[in-house]
Formats: sequence, structure tokens, C-alpha cells
Amino acid sequence: MTEGQRAYEAKRAAKAGMSLEKWLALKAKEAEAERIVAAKALDTVQPAKKAGFFSRLMERAQKPL
Repeated sequence: MTEGQRAYEAKRAAKAGMSLEKWLALKAKEAEAERIVAAKALDTVQPAKKAGFFSRLMERAQKPL
């Protein structure tokens, strides 16, 4: 982390009434929780259904020769 980033995070931590270390630990924990939620969301997405017979026919009909 650069000095500028560290100073910015220190200001945000002071505004929240926390120490810089606590603030960074909280940010890391929140980021990890978001990653876990995003990973679970990707797992729950169901695979797309295979196109039906008529849909495939229409796709082929629309393609140029």
C-alpha cells in the first residue's frame, strides 16, 4: 500500500472511530465475504437449456448461405 493510500485509509478509519489496523482487517473480512457470496451465486446459476428443435431450425435458417 502506498503512502497516499495508507493516509486515505487512515482518514476513513478515523472517521469511523477505529484504528487503522482494525479498519483494514474489517475491509479484508468484508471483501472476503463478498467473494464468497459471489462464488455461491455463480454456483447456483443453472446451466442454460439446450435450444429446442424449432429454435435451432430458425437459427440455421437465419444464417447466410
